[in-house]
Amino acid sequence: MRRIVVAATPGVAAATRIAMLPGAYHEPEDFEREGFTLAVRSRGLHIDLEFIAPELRHLTDRTIMDTLQRDVIDPARAAGCRAIWLGGVSLGGFLALSYAERNPGALAGLCLLAPYLGTRLTTGEIARAGGVTHWNPEHIAAEDEERRVWRYIRQRHAQRPQIRLGMARQDRFGHGHRLFAEALPREAVNIVDGGHDWATWRALWALFLDQNFPQGTHRRDTL
Repeated sequence: MRRIVVAATPGVAAATRIAMLPGAYHEPEDFEREGFTLAVRSRGLHIDLEFIAPELRHLTDRTIMDTLQRDVIDPARAAGCRAIWLGGVSLGGFLALSYAERNPGALAGLCLLAPYLGTRLTTGEIARAGGVTHWNPEHIAAEDEERRVWRYIRQRHAQRPQIRLGMARQDRFGHGHRLFAEALPREAVNIVDGGHDWATWRALWALFLDQNFPQGTHRRDTL
């Protein structure tokens, strides 16, 4: 699994780390190119960043969760990181949700920017039930990742991990995002104009940072 780690201070772990997974056909370098690191540094935030690209085999043989644990979560904890956020754009957001579903309590938060949330078959089933809070399937197979994620969304009541959803009004996956948003507090959801693209995700990333890590906190001189 390829990773780009951008440390706030080289050789010293920050108290907070945000690890982001890209969407399908995207690379870790895309986060750098699209200004995700610059947005953090320009705000003076003392946060370590990690951009990750799973290998195709990790997706097809379902080992991605073990790989995330071994290569991302465990090393961050061992280095002394106290708050780990996991997130992603599009398919990366779905993978972050899948990890949280399988590892309750392991994360401080989830940063989900326009996450892929399954096929229309799944989201349509939830919509016909009247929304995720009314959806109650009798049985979900262990390999049914989509419905496992939606069950996690429906059943999750604890404060950790915090969930932050960013969505766009013109996103082609907006149907699922709206269903997801109905299950979250209003303050946990950011909505902007835009489609399923990097320009929109940059705007949502800026909102996520400003709302969850206000300038004046998470700075090096306050830790």
